Amino acid sequence: MDFDLTEEQSMLKDSLKRLLADNYGFEQRRKYMAAAEGWSGEMWGRYAEMGLMALPFAEADGGLGGSAVETMIVMEEMGRALVLEPYFSTVVLGGSVLRFAGSEDQRAEWIPQVAEGTLKLALAHTERNSRYELSSVETTAKKDGQGWVLNGAKSVVLHGDSADHVFVTARTAGDTRDEAGIGIFMVDAGAEGFSRRGYTMQDGQRGADLRFENVRVGPEHVFGDAENALPVLRQVADAGIAALCAEAIGVMDVMRELTVDYIKTRQQFGLPIGAFQALQHAAVDMFVAAEQARSMSIYGTMMAESDDADERARAMHAVKAEIGRAGRLAGENAIQLHGGVGMTMEYAIGHYFKRMTMIDIALGDHEYHLRALAEKGGLIEA
Repeated sequence: MDFDLTEEQSMLKDSLKRLLADNYGFEQRRKYMAAAEGWSGEMWGRYAEMGLMALPFAEADGGLGGSAVETMIVMEEMGRALVLEPYFSTVVLGGSVLRFAGSEDQRAEWIPQVAEGTLKLALAHTERNSRYELSSVETTAKKDGQGWVLNGAKSVVLHGDSADHVFVTARTAGDTRDEAGIGIFMVDAGAEGFSRRGYTMQDGQRGADLRFENVRVGPEHVFGDAENALPVLRQVADAGIAALCAEAIGVMDVMRELTVDYIKTRQQFGLPIGAFQALQHAAVDMFVAAEQARSMSIYGTMMAESDDADERARAMHAVKAEIGRAGRLAGENAIQLHGGVGMTMEYAIGHYFKRMTMIDIALGDHEYHLRALAEKGGLIEA
């Protein structure tokens, strides 16, 4: 199989790399983080001009007809720059709900707005007691005439404080952890009874806690089957895992580059510390971990939209487990080789490690996915 990028994909990678190199230096990123929304509206507009928002959507829906490979390319470059803008929450997570669950009318209404960069989305699923189980939903949706009434709360919603609309999972039937009886509803940020509290997370990204108190949702804002949306939610999560793992590759590459540069210049006992064999071995371990993770990321990208739900689940469990493990090893070695300065806010390496830890716990950490893979009998079905 040919893993080389096409000419168009190479152009996309190079164009985005140049844009971020010119506009997303470490100090520039700190300024974006200090802005009211916690990210750059100007950069958001630049992404839209490049067509990044339209990439994963079908041409018939107003997109560019890209695949998971284009998303991988974008997320890897954004990982290298530690991008703060809500691309993942809007285009990857929210966009996947539109692609996988939206009706023709819903796609026609919302996808062009996402593609133009005028609509920001978020996926609100995690709750205080849910941990990483997608079927654990306490927020309720009760039928009311043709519409629904939502009550409950969601936690740590990525970019939930700036989203124009939020996709909310809610239980329409059954008990808290039943797989059946889950629906996906779109809630307008200005809806009566909807409130949110935004905050900055440890990696500089924005999160929010949301509350729903008798929030009314019309039938046109129900996405997919209101009582059987879990398969769609799993497909959305798998697309998210593939994108996060691609971002992790960008993060690990920069951690390695920064660390190698540091040990080449940091002097101790009259020599660069990179001259000491033990430190060389640690740097090589980082390289090996990153390359193994890269292979798994490519595999995850290939499997992210497989029609075989069980095969896709095995693949995504394996990919997330390996990349979480590799990212932790690379991050710990990077901090160790930098010494005390690696933990300071003034050095970029600590910020990359923080992002890596958040990528690990997003949509399930490596230990969770390793257990889930073991319960399925491993990557390859016997």
